[in-house]
Amino acid sequence: MNDSTEREGFAAFLLRARALGITGRELIAAIEATPRQNFVPDQWRDDAWSRRMVPIECGETIEGIDLQAQCLSALGLQSGQRVCEIGTGSGYTAAVMARIAGRVFSLERYKTLAEQALGRLETLGLHNGIVRHADGLADVAIEGPFDRIIAWCSFDALPRHFVDQLSSNGVMVAAIGPAEDEQALARLTKVGSRFEREDIGRVRFQPIVKGVAASI
Repeated sequence: MNDSTEREGFAAFLLRARALGITGRELIAAIEATPRQNFVPDQWRDDAWSRRMVPIECGETIEGIDLQAQCLSALGLQSGQRVCEIGTGSGYTAAVMARIAGRVFSLERYKTLAEQALGRLETLGLHNGIVRHADGLADVAIEGPFDRIIAWCSFDALPRHFVDQLSSNGVMVAAIGPAEDEQALARLTKVGSRFEREDIGRVRFQPIVKGVAASI
């Protein structure tokens, strides 16, 4: 991808983002400042700013930029917040969030992806972005509580386990529904010991998997 193609791709994304109601200046600035092409395999760089999902290592994928931006917009990131991300993938969304939040802890079950993502964040000087090779179900409490949690996987029911990991009025963005069908993308706000739920879209995410990958 040359500079001209990248600029055109980003400009097209901006138009789509406005149509989706994604207008937060800080988020858009963080997305623009994060070189997306560095997080996409070479053969897919022409699709870096597209809506399509593209493959990455370990049989995983990076979601299209529109969906990623929609999820981050729903998260409502603010300066100084502690954020937990479940499913680091390429590390792109961790990098974007690290430009806004105070601290980002990103958990990835594949060691290869965790190491690659951490290297990308370090190259960009985003030292407040921390990537762990860890189980997103079992290890999320180690660094908590958090102001925001985002999960790039689905849950078959309301993820009540995470209520205890959120600070008061904290927000979690997650997909809820059956693994074999579309799920509801939900914005969950902690109120006391429960969640208030607002559905904001439909997605197809892979279900969360317990444990870490044994060899990759």
